[in-house]
Amino acid sequence: MSELVKRILFAVPAAILFIAITWLGGWYFKGLMILIGLFVQQEMIRLMASSGVPTDTYFPYTIGLWVMLFPFIPYAFEIGVIILIAFIAIQTFDTSEESVTKLSTTFFAGLYAPVGVLCLILLRDMGGNELGFLITIATMLMIWGGDVFAYFGGKSFGKRKLAPNISPNKTWEGFLSGYVGCFVGLAIAIYAIPVNSGFTMTAALPLILMVGTFGPIGDLIESKMKRKAGVKDSSSLLPGHGGFFDRFDALLLAAPAVYVYLQFIQKVGYVSF
Repeated sequence: MSELVKRILFAVPAAILFIAITWLGGWYFKGLMILIGLFVQQEMIRLMASSGVPTDTYFPYTIGLWVMLFPFIPYAFEIGVIILIAFIAIQTFDTSEESVTKLSTTFFAGLYAPVGVLCLILLRDMGGNELGFLITIATMLMIWGGDVFAYFGGKSFGKRKLAPNISPNKTWEGFLSGYVGCFVGLAIAIYAIPVNSGFTMTAALPLILMVGTFGPIGDLIESKMKRKAGVKDSSSLLPGHGGFFDRFDALLLAAPAVYVYLQFIQKVGYVSF
């Protein structure tokens, strides 16, 4: 069985399940995304360890959980202060040469994936149930569409390397094809999920540029980490797809970009959700 067939056989039912849980929303969706976020963190920390980059064993997960639950738990700010003080205090008494490096790497491992996951959770809660569903699915379809079109566009037309020292197979032709995929994904979402709201094709068009740009950057960040660790995939948990970090690398920067843009156009009065 070819790798592409494996990817499709896993991706189709996984996508259907994801869409179903996204429609349910609430803590079904939050719980799924938090679980995914923790898996991504685990794979990130493993890659960093394989690269000789030290991180704390437990605090990245503590910080990550706090970030992903921040809007939904009481005394979230106070809890965050306690976590920060505890971590710095423990590192103060760490006499190893790696203690200073651990400060930055632990916060990177604790914040990078959870912030992206939190932004997708906040997108799901934006507006009413139907609008939140539309925005979330539109974001994911843009990411998936961009990924698929970039892959086949690069295979068919790729000549000029995008970042040969990080990901030798990525090309500028594939990168530009990704914008077409983002447009297709956005169009499918908006016309397949009719919701009477300010989230129209016109208002959402800038998201094509944002997702089409920030998604591949997230992909390149993961590629750089894998290259340094000397591995092809972040794990082998997902058949034909590698690990959770492999599947959601683009989301980690694309979702914050979508969230910031939608918040901005609401605050300036361009649309109202």
